[in-house]
Formats: sequence, structure tokens, C-alpha cells
Amino acid sequence: MKPLSGIRIADFTVHNAGPFCTHLLSQLGAEVIKIESAMRPDAFRKPHPVYGRMGPATFDQVASTKLSVRINLKKAEGIALAKRIVGVSDIAAESFRPGVMDRLGLSYGALKAVKDDIVMLSVSSSGQSGPDSHFAGYAPLFGAWGGLGELTGYEDGPPVEIRHVMDHTVGMNAAAAVMAALHHRRASGQGSHVDVAAREVAASLVGDMLLLAAAGGSPRRMGNAHASMAPHGVYPARGEDRWLALAVGSDAEWATLARLMGKPELNGDARFTDAASRRANTEALDAIVSDWTRTQEANEAAAALQSAGIGAHASWTTPELAADPHLKERGAIIEVAEPDGTPRAAVGVPMRLSKGPEIGIHSGTPKLGEHEDFVYGELLGMSEAERKRLEDAEVIY
Repeated sequence: MKPLSGIRIADFTVHNAGPFCTHLLSQLGAEVIKIESAMRPDAFRKPHPVYGRMGPATFDQVASTKLSVRINLKKAEGIALAKRIVGVSDIAAESFRPGVMDRLGLSYGALKAVKDDIVMLSVSSSGQSGPDSHFAGYAPLFGAWGGLGELTGYEDGPPVEIRHVMDHTVGMNAAAAVMAALHHRRASGQGSHVDVAAREVAASLVGDMLLLAAAGGSPRRMGNAHASMAPHGVYPARGEDRWLALAVGSDAEWATLARLMGKPELNGDARFTDAASRRANTEALDAIVSDWTRTQEANEAAAALQSAGIGAHASWTTPELAADPHLKERGAIIEVAEPDGTPRAAVGVPMRLSKGPEIGIHSGTPKLGEHEDFVYGELLGMSEAERKRLEDAEVIY
């Protein structure tokens, strides 16, 4: 049994943040039933050119291992059918704008009446309460609202819009909150409504800057610079669009880097004698480091620097990541089958357990309605006649 084997999730989430939460939980063993309809499928199911191929790539990355059923939530019988799934589930997850589930008749109170100890997860831009709770929001807005965008980018440039990383960070926070709610239910027998606001997740990531501002400081964008380390950043390497990430954390590491660059005399340069001096002369320092890195092959330079105890790595492209033997050996990059059987690379679960079965993805992206025989037949005990009637009435649609 995987850690969450026996946990079932009725998944109403859409787009990325909520689905990434249930995706993580599915890799830990939860049975996730993705609820959609042909009338209103998840927007990310639509094939679109991304990641170098034409297909529902954005959907693929958060839908693997899930089960799929069709329910038309615009019909009263569809709402009743959704409640039947919730009635045999432990968690109901949704990521609509606040108020949508209430209008559908699927509020926390309504679901609690179906299953008293249900854990309901609601992921939204600004939370289920408060003056801004009605605001719509997508990933770039989360970082903007939470202050993360303002602190990301170069000092003389605009804030940088933050996309998928914001959705996924929200999903990870939601997964942790759901696990806590399940633990509370195990101890108390009580369910709960878990409210995760994306803008609050973003704000939680800039806590140190909030403290600085509260103390009278002026937080600012630093690009790839660091408050105390120098050199620190991404430097040009040999070849077109090749880059080397480098971080020198001590004076000893700086002395080693100067030697590797063939410039040991820099150790006697007053501008670079300690971290504070190097930070004060970052522009001159970065120019010297860049002159050296431009002559280096990124992967070879990274290997030499790592061997010398200096943190460095080439800024890898996606194909390099997909081919990385380290990630493949650890199961971080795996192969799953497309609906037509074609294998593709996928990102596995980013954690390992020392005991028990292997966690992670065990099946590819489901076709819309692929698992209705199991969910409606075996799980709910629905007869073929009842299913046909609901299909004819476009409830299962």
C-alpha cells in the first residue's frame, strides 16, 4: 500500500493550482476521480502548442494517474450524481471562484450533509472570505498580489511575471493543508473546510522582505544577485544561449575560483578581499567572471567547479533535463503512455520513501470519461439501465 492508499478524492479542480495538489496526492496513493463534462472539459485538455509538441501538455502534467468521469453539473441530476461520488470519498477538492460551488449546490455545508466527516479543499486567488474574495486570478496575478513579482527581476527593470511556479507552489501548500486536515480527522473524527488563497501563498514566500520593510528597510529587486554572496548569478558560457549558474559562498571558494580562472592575483585585489568588498564591486567582479565563463563549455565548467567545492551548474534546457541519468535513476523523470500508447517523458513525484511501495505516476493522462465503468458500475453500483438513462439525459455527458 502507498501512503495514501484508501483515500479517495472527488476532484472538481480546474486549470493548474488545484489539479497539481490532487496530482501530488494521487502519486502518494490517493484515488483521484476527476469530474468534468464534454460540455465543459478542463480548459487545459485542449491540445495546444507547448513544450515542443502539439497536445494537452499542460493537462498531462497534472492529470496522470487520475480517474476520469463525466458529469454535467448544470443539471440537478448531475449535482446529485456528484454528491454520490462525494459520499464515498474522503476529500472534495475544487478551485472555482468563491461562490460557484455554493450556487451549484455543492457548498461545504451541502457536502457535509452528504458525508459528515468530509474534508473539502477550496483553492482560490484570494480566499473564501474577505473584501477581495470575489476577485478572479491566475498565476501571474498571484505573484503580483503577494509581492513576489515586485521582488523578482533586475533592479532597473519591471517586476517579472511568475507563471507555473506560482500555481505549483499553491498546489504544494494545498496538499500539505489537506494532509493536516486528514490527520485532524483521524484524531477527532471531524472533517473541515480547507481554504487556500494563492495570494497568501505568494506573500508567505517574501516573509524576509516583509520583515525588512517593517524594520524600515527598502526591499528591492536584485536580479540574480545575492544579499551577501558574490559572485552570484547566471553567467554566459561558450555557445549560443548557454549559461552557467554560479554561487561563491566563502572567501576560500573565491580564492579557488580565482585560481581556476587563471587569475590568482585577484586574491590580492582590495576590491575582492572579502564578501562585503565583492558585493560592493559586483559590476567589476561580474565582468571578470563573465570574461572567463564565455570561454567555457557550461557542463565542463560546472563539473570542474563542483569538484573544487564551488556551487555551480549549467542552466539546462528541457531536453537536457529529460535525458539526465541522475533524474532517471531516481525516478524523477519517468516514461508514461499517452492515450494512444505512445510513450512520453513525465516528471515523477519529487520525494522518496525508504520503506513501502514505490510512489509516483503509474498511469498516463486519462481520456475523458475513461473510468466510468469502475466509478459508476463498481463504486456506485449503478445499473447499465440507469447509466444509459443518465447518458441520454446528458447528465453523464
